[in-house]
Amino acid sequence: MEGKIKIYNSLNRKKEVFEPLNYPNVGMYVCGPTVYSDVHLGNVRSFISFDIVYRYLTYTGHKVRYVRNITDVGHLVGDADAGEDKIAKKAKLENLEPMEIVQKYTNGFRDVMKIYNAIPPSIEPTATGHIIEQIQMVQRIIANGYGYEVNGSVYFDVEKYNKDHDYGKLSGRKIEDLLSNTRAELEGQSDKRNPMDFAIWKKAEKGHIMRWDSPWGLGFPGWHLECSVMSTKYLGETFDIHGGGMDLLFPHHECEIAQSVAADGSDPVRYWMHGNMLTVNGTKMSKSLNNSFLPHELINGDHELLDKGYSPMTTRFFMLQSHYASTLDFSNEALQAAEKGFQRLMNAVQLLNKLAHSGNNDKANEAEINEVKGICKQAFEHMNDDFSTPQAIARLFDLSKKINSYHEKIIDLNSLDQETFEYLKSTFNSFIFDILGLKDESASDGSELLGGLMDLVLDMRKAARTNKDWTTSDKIRDALNALNVVVKDGKEGTTWSTN
Repeated sequence: MEGKIKIYNSLNRKKEVFEPLNYPNVGMYVCGPTVYSDVHLGNVRSFISFDIVYRYLTYTGHKVRYVRNITDVGHLVGDADAGEDKIAKKAKLENLEPMEIVQKYTNGFRDVMKIYNAIPPSIEPTATGHIIEQIQMVQRIIANGYGYEVNGSVYFDVEKYNKDHDYGKLSGRKIEDLLSNTRAELEGQSDKRNPMDFAIWKKAEKGHIMRWDSPWGLGFPGWHLECSVMSTKYLGETFDIHGGGMDLLFPHHECEIAQSVAADGSDPVRYWMHGNMLTVNGTKMSKSLNNSFLPHELINGDHELLDKGYSPMTTRFFMLQSHYASTLDFSNEALQAAEKGFQRLMNAVQLLNKLAHSGNNDKANEAEINEVKGICKQAFEHMNDDFSTPQAIARLFDLSKKINSYHEKIIDLNSLDQETFEYLKSTFNSFIFDILGLKDESASDGSELLGGLMDLVLDMRKAARTNKDWTTSDKIRDALNALNVVVKDGKEGTTWSTN
């Protein structure tokens, strides 16, 4: 594949040429869900973004070990060290064992990822499956002078760490500002030497359901700790890519760096990547504002802000029309536009795969060949530029116009030589299915037969129109409308969709 991939590195705040530590092998870690509730669309967007990274790196010949964790303990309500574990709290509310909660929502998360056609990670470790390793990291941090134990809990000494290293280098925050902003929060945290210090092991108070024995007594690991442990366990003390949502940049990812450096003396990550948030009609998505959607609500249209339901592939395509690092705004208008755009590409795929080159290159036109090759090359250049799916998709629409022109014989297909036609076919299909991870839902939902029948019916209608048999043409269209199948005739050919 031509060209080098550039990644915007949050650590250095600039795009950098991606050079894996051990080419072609790539280590990539992405922060997974805390499994105490249904996955929301903000999560879905983040995981789709890194699914694209995984897909494209694999497509370009890299061998990727993709690790994505499951947080099943230690994520505290309100992210305060004095808070309650989210899973333990939900278990009490539903009168279930914590691991029942974990299994229920882990299954739900995986089901949602499958619906949106995200490839499963290479390894999907859990926090509870790595308690021993987390205890061992806490011991190393204490031994190196950056952790201290008080009343059965262990805290990370941020101020002391900052004297030797740079706490805040990922987020750009200065420790002096953090100190002044957190002094008022010291009340109720008297165990800490400093209000900025964070728990790496918490004492389990009486009644706390999830607890393990440790050198400091019964307790459970701090939330930040698991990612430091599991990423380096499976990818090495220093690995290539760490991804997550923008909301995790501070304090979660900042603390990850500090823990790994304090325990093992190595910066754990070379390229930090962060996806941006979702908004709804220009407003932050929030349960309190009743403008957040669960995937099933979006699919079924079961929400007061939705005009109708939108298929998983429409939603995936909609998300890919915005760069992963940009804010993405949900609206019915935007989703409806994405629905039409997605269908245009699916129609183009179907038309392209029906086209057959004669094999004769006598009519080949150099200008046409160069134009098609140039558009294909640009699509890859956009993906090489920090995985810019919006611009790559724009080039796919350029190619779809070409495909429709060949199909309608506005441009002679044989103005391409055989090699360029095969290159166009390979590039277009690879981008849509392998790189963008889209699926033809008309075929995947058990309706391959329907697709074939529709092709037959539309061919019959096209023949009627060619023969100026408008009565038969209209009769076919009206019969399809009665079955909630909408047929549209446009410059780019005839398309159909179901209401």
